[in-house]
Amino acid sequence: MTKHSKRIPGSRFLHAPGPTRIPDEVLDAMHRQSIDLADPRLDDLIKDCEAGMQAVVGTERGEVYLYSANGHGAWEVAIANVLAEGDAVLIPSTGHFSEGWAIQTEALDRRVIRTPWKPGFPIDPNEVEDVLRADKTGDIKAVFAVQTDTSTGITSDIAAIRQAIDAAKHPALYVVDVVSSLAAAPFAMDAMGVNLVVGGSQKGLMLPPGMGFVVVDERAHQASLDNPSPKFYWDWTKRTGSHAYRKFCGTPPLQMLMGLRAAIDLLQQEGLDQVFARHRRLAGAVFKAIEAWSSAGAIDFFCQVPSARSVSVTAVTVQGFDPEAIRTIAREKFQVAMAGGLGPMAGKVFRIGHLGDMNEPTILGALAGIEAAMLSMGIAIGRDALPRAIDFLID
Repeated sequence: MTKHSKRIPGSRFLHAPGPTRIPDEVLDAMHRQSIDLADPRLDDLIKDCEAGMQAVVGTERGEVYLYSANGHGAWEVAIANVLAEGDAVLIPSTGHFSEGWAIQTEALDRRVIRTPWKPGFPIDPNEVEDVLRADKTGDIKAVFAVQTDTSTGITSDIAAIRQAIDAAKHPALYVVDVVSSLAAAPFAMDAMGVNLVVGGSQKGLMLPPGMGFVVVDERAHQASLDNPSPKFYWDWTKRTGSHAYRKFCGTPPLQMLMGLRAAIDLLQQEGLDQVFARHRRLAGAVFKAIEAWSSAGAIDFFCQVPSARSVSVTAVTVQGFDPEAIRTIAREKFQVAMAGGLGPMAGKVFRIGHLGDMNEPTILGALAGIEAAMLSMGIAIGRDALPRAIDFLID
């Protein structure tokens, strides 16, 4: 037996913001045998997943397209379908993931306009409106906005951005990345006036990585039909019809679909409003703990706007200590796995994921393990974090 296969007693707590913990019901569903592609049960499975995703995303009119891809693949679906080479897109800056989407868009010969990144702050809808008002010739074909940037733990106001687009009287399509926010924070495609939704499987949907999705309204669909740029695998207009093989441009990811149906069933059993309330409650306990830790001055929230702090993940700044060392000790000694900084945040923060299949014991256990790691390193922190988190959960 190698050191990598040594059994760890109990369970290691997974508090990365993705991949997240997979519920037993989802794992059980994915352990089932594959089925013949002509089996009518497969058609029922796909229909259940599509209808379930419409409910989770909050749409009655949007068409769901599922891809064997991660979130970056889903980004490319949006780019390839609604933008031709040379088209301009506005991507308001939120951190590592808005910039990643922008770089990927530029790599495909599209033009990107960015708003300035203000570390610690959400997207400013006024800046979006100003850029669109200045676009007198309508060169900007779309606005790509990230609801929750996983690298910063900041959630932007999607409805306010829609209002900014409308106030500018601009025809740009509104495209929203919900990779880190779906099934954690409230989102409603139709009510928020979103034309195209982009997401992935490994976060609030409680699945393994490997399935991306888009949800498309009539305007976005027409943009794809009008787009002269070559595309094939990402082209959702080729994924219509009743045959499963056609819907997936090849063999469907059968076990992922089985898991997705099980995950949607869990969300529906709990009720989406209750799912959102649970995430607010558990995130609130994390916030109380960080407020207590920060009283000694060594750590703090990265997000400077309390109302914009994500219910999915919290980025924690560290002064005078290596956050990667905190992560390593928390994982290897105290069995709590969390995430580090990405892009400009690398070496500056650690990130606590609190989305998906989480409850009070998992959150309190994670906070205890992280506190133990910091204390073992001699980091000055307030010592009443756990009592404050518990008091918040009791109330």
